[in-house]
Amino acid sequence: MTIVDLDQYGPDFTANPYPYYARLRESGPVHRVRGADGGEFWLIVGHEEARAALSDPRLSKSPATIGVTMLDEQVIGPNLLVLDPPDHTRLRKLVSREFTPRRAEALRPRVQRITDDLLDAMLPAGRADLVDALAFPLPIIVICELLGIPAADRDAFRTWSNEVVAPTSQEAGEDAVRQLAAYLDELIEDKRSTAPTDDLLSALVRSLPLPAEADGGAAEDDRLSTAELRALAYLLLVAGHETTVNLISNGVRALLTHPDQLAALRADFSLLDGAVEEMLRYDGPVETTTVRFSAAPVPVGDQVVPQGEMVLVGLAAADRDPARYEAPDRFDIRRDTRGHLAFGHGIHFCLGAPLARLEARIAVRSLLERCPDLALDTPADTYEWLPGLLMRGVRRLPVRW
Repeated sequence: MTIVDLDQYGPDFTANPYPYYARLRESGPVHRVRGADGGEFWLIVGHEEARAALSDPRLSKSPATIGVTMLDEQVIGPNLLVLDPPDHTRLRKLVSREFTPRRAEALRPRVQRITDDLLDAMLPAGRADLVDALAFPLPIIVICELLGIPAADRDAFRTWSNEVVAPTSQEAGEDAVRQLAAYLDELIEDKRSTAPTDDLLSALVRSLPLPAEADGGAAEDDRLSTAELRALAYLLLVAGHETTVNLISNGVRALLTHPDQLAALRADFSLLDGAVEEMLRYDGPVETTTVRFSAAPVPVGDQVVPQGEMVLVGLAAADRDPARYEAPDRFDIRRDTRGHLAFGHGIHFCLGAPLARLEARIAVRSLLERCPDLALDTPADTYEWLPGLLMRGVRRLPVRW
């Protein structure tokens, strides 16, 4: 079997992986590939096959399926991304009870206020790094306020989070996981020992067993263990802002490089919801899923992924599949984007999708309304792209107006 070495494509693959995914897809919906670290896995690039894989119980999220334990699971605890039913079902139900679409919608006035304040600070300079000025601080402020994270801790959290999702080195990534775990332990204990507040983390802390009952293991159906809460907080904090940072910056970059679509949106903001969905489909914030593990042989197209293998589902590749979307490399805010996989599919569909959509809609509209001459302020070949296959985005997006 031919093994595709992704490292052979060099930096161009990181900057624009879509032509490479297209060539892979032409020869089949799934391929055995080798990553930059030399590890081998299966990569699904077809839309129909990706959608099926995301809901296939034979593709487990638990590393225990192949007899390993990931560092974040060892240090942080069992989060939703490394669990299968019934454990996943129980934890998802508990957090979904508190982190509801209604709760996200109730944040609309606050999200607008934060956006306005950030733009007030940004606009007098005439140019800025959009990531640093808007795309990062908006979701981090929102998720920290939602969870009850002190404002003074946001800068430290940004450093840890960046290293977790796009590590500059293996050592730096592992160190960030450990520091974040220690921080969350202190935060949870603080929430537990003080008067209850109305933030999400405090609500989840009230689902903890009493100290005499807590053993760090599995909790009762209506209770979280300390380890489970730490892992949930970790997932909500990291996933709750990193994806939105890239959704906003990738989306604005797509608009600014497609002036006809930008003009159409400026002329008719009723297109905004569809524009955000097209941003998600066209160049979404998550390039591939976190890893899955084949608990049994899994047919994908004409191939069979053997038992005991690691599998990544290429969300970015699937959402550019011409079998699903006509002219998929065209950015078209009027397109019917139904079925895109930017937030996943099945039981692991992104819990924070309603909040991410809300933040992106408010950020993009406010930015365009207040910056009629908005333009990119750097050549495309100077972007510093996030490393790895998980996140899709740039570290900086210089703009002017």
